[in-house]
Amino acid sequence: MPLPEVEKIWMDGELVPWAEAKVHVLTHALHYGSGVFEGIRCYSTPKGPAVFRLEEHLKRLVRSAKLYYMPVPFTPEQLYDATFAVILANGLDSCYVRPLVFRGYGEMGLFPLNAPVKVAIAAWPWGAYLGEEGIKHGIRAKVSSFQSLDHTALARAAKATGQYLNSILAKVEVTNAGYDEAIMLTGQGHVAEGSGENIFVVRNGVLMTPPPSDGVLEGITRASVLQMAAAMGIPCQERTLARSDLVIADELFYTGTAAEIVPIREVDDHLIGEPGPITRRVQDRFRAVVEGRDEEFGYYMEYPRG
Repeated sequence: MPLPEVEKIWMDGELVPWAEAKVHVLTHALHYGSGVFEGIRCYSTPKGPAVFRLEEHLKRLVRSAKLYYMPVPFTPEQLYDATFAVILANGLDSCYVRPLVFRGYGEMGLFPLNAPVKVAIAAWPWGAYLGEEGIKHGIRAKVSSFQSLDHTALARAAKATGQYLNSILAKVEVTNAGYDEAIMLTGQGHVAEGSGENIFVVRNGVLMTPPPSDGVLEGITRASVLQMAAAMGIPCQERTLARSDLVIADELFYTGTAAEIVPIREVDDHLIGEPGPITRRVQDRFRAVVEGRDEEFGYYMEYPRG
């Protein structure tokens, strides 16, 4: 989907015009995928623009950079303020935010430590990633032939740019086959995640999701759903899931910053059905939180300092 241009992007400590936010063609990350990033959402609330779990996202960004030997040249506090500087400079009430830490121009080859570490933060309006109809009625998913990445192959706990080539292959494969989103399995045949989302299964009233040891990203929305569901008295488990668990599930849904909470109504041409009661409860609670209407989890929503 095309990017709607806004006025400013933050790059290495300053706001620059959107059209001037450029890098050299020999930037290391362009050749080798040596970058890490976050996907973050800002929501319109009665108190003004608020970012969902910004501190947690920035902590993960720094962790991801550490795993790839990239010391971030700004503190989390500076990145926090820079995020709101971008949002406010562009007059955005709700938007998607993309911080990026990457190896820049000045070094070529597979030993990257002499290449400079650069940081950028962009924000732009972005609606429902998998569509409003998908949020309301669910989407069609298909298990991809491309496996999820293993912990022994890459730093799986990092949200790294190059690692998403795997997700691109899965997304294109299932989209070309007429489905909305992919489900990826581990090399052992366990359920891992979507191309850019975590996945939840509901069976017999229990909410289940694969553990990080099964090659899933420790999603911020994933963790939030587990906390909110527990507060609502919904039994929750992190456990290994087989492919068959998808088909015999009572309910299925994806979670992610871009996707938010998206029901799965069909998987591999097996009908799951319209979103079920637990999915709806989780969706409603999440919406109350991000719209600033939930006191218990109000601390998830973060505002400009000062």
